[in-house]
Amino acid sequence: MISANNITLRLGKKALFEEVNIKFTEGNCYGLIGANGAGKSTFLKILSGQLEPTNGDVVITSGQRLSFLQQDHFKYDEFSVLDTVIMGNRRLYEIMKEKDAIYMKEDFSDEDGIRASELEAEFADMDGWNAESDAAMLLNGLGIPAEEHDSIMKDIPGALKVKVLLAQALFGNPDILLLDEPTNHLDLDAIAWLEEFLINFENTVIVVSHDRYFLNKVCTNIADIDYGKIQLYAGNYDFWYESSQLLIKQMKEANKKKEEKIKELQEFISRFSANASKSKQATSRKRALEKIQLDEIRPSSRKYPYIDFRPSREIGNEVLTVENISKTIDGVKILDNISFILGREDKTAFVGGNELAKTTLFKIITGEMEPDEGNYKWGVTTSQSYFPKDNTKIFDTDLIIVDWLTQFSEIKDATYVRGFLGRMLFAGEDGVKKMRVLSGGEKVRVLLSRMMIEASNVLILDEPTDHLDMESITALNNGLIKFPGVILFSSRDHQVVETTANRIIEFLPNGTMIDKITTYDEYLASDEMARKRSVYSMSSKDEEDN
Repeated sequence: MISANNITLRLGKKALFEEVNIKFTEGNCYGLIGANGAGKSTFLKILSGQLEPTNGDVVITSGQRLSFLQQDHFKYDEFSVLDTVIMGNRRLYEIMKEKDAIYMKEDFSDEDGIRASELEAEFADMDGWNAESDAAMLLNGLGIPAEEHDSIMKDIPGALKVKVLLAQALFGNPDILLLDEPTNHLDLDAIAWLEEFLINFENTVIVVSHDRYFLNKVCTNIADIDYGKIQLYAGNYDFWYESSQLLIKQMKEANKKKEEKIKELQEFISRFSANASKSKQATSRKRALEKIQLDEIRPSSRKYPYIDFRPSREIGNEVLTVENISKTIDGVKILDNISFILGREDKTAFVGGNELAKTTLFKIITGEMEPDEGNYKWGVTTSQSYFPKDNTKIFDTDLIIVDWLTQFSEIKDATYVRGFLGRMLFAGEDGVKKMRVLSGGEKVRVLLSRMMIEASNVLILDEPTDHLDMESITALNNGLIKFPGVILFSSRDHQVVETTANRIIEFLPNGTMIDKITTYDEYLASDEMARKRSVYSMSSKDEEDN
């Protein structure tokens, strides 16, 4: 168990937390939620001991080991992948290294023998003989191939580093597990594996995530941060939302009844306070009036943008034809003879662990990259808006937001453009911010503003939920569901994919694809998908054997 007792944290004059008391008990998974800036990550740092509160303390049950997801992706650059994972249990790793150092001595003394014996006993108690195999299982589950397990961390891609650090946090069955945005940069397969891991995890988990589906799958409780307090709710994210809305409704109804009673008492007092025969009753009602207290209903600190994509032109029957497109990058075949046709009703999610294939296809069909072979054709009635995964070049400008957005608007009026920014929570002087100084979340909201202004009937979005908070993801999700045009998109957010897509295209590691008219959940459960993956896996093994 881990508990926070009277935790207060002040940043200057502002109190981020004020006398927070909460217990996290064994066998439960707690989703820590709240608006951007509410202090979710900060609270995890307090619990893990990385940050000292102004007042209060954190108590952990004696003998329990706490593990947390490291955010410094360069901290272990000089270590192997496998060693980095095993470092998740620091004491076990220290024993392994001390043992190795003793056994490598040329002048092995009696004292060394005694020390080695002590270490071997502790090593066995900690199940050390299975450490490497346990670490390998975690890495495999997260999609890191065996050939990378002995690689040095600095030599592997950033996306794999994220998975290694997650495996490190999970390693060794910690008693308390703190995870800050563990699904960031994970593909949907890795997220699904993590969900199952946490569902079967028997100790205490506290997790911050913007993925609603993930929170619904793994959480037994929700800890909601709002206005410096943390309110605990039983159940998953959806249950929290319903419960919190119900609580507000009940408080409003109770206040309404109290207000009616107050009005009734005030009218009686006003009418009869000067009446001698009624004076006692009026005095009694005054005392009753003084006792009535209205419940304080503070509006939530959460803010939801308004996302509404309205195409200026209805789309025709011919939308997009892709024929035999292939592309090789740095000697690796990313797309291999890809063909498909999109119709006017299609909202297509591109899924699978081969993220480069998705991004490459989007770049090709938007004209940013040429295919090696094959071609594509857009229908004459189509207009496209593109949300790129890498927006670095877009924001490498000294233009302010309003001037940059005005370029994409038919109506060249700053007030009109500011209306779109206001929907996306850019208030007042935010519109004169320079493009290059925006945060990750602000950049995403600017790009979504551009897509609304462009009023296209085809939307192409490559991981648009990255860097968005839960409120913005919810707003985007609703906007995509309502959109009457065609959508091509990739997203790590399961709920966005499930509720938006009616067609699934999965890119396999060899650059080929599976194409199904179905929802995402139905696709994941389909026998055909499992069979095709099995066939691919067998063919890949045959190639390796040859």
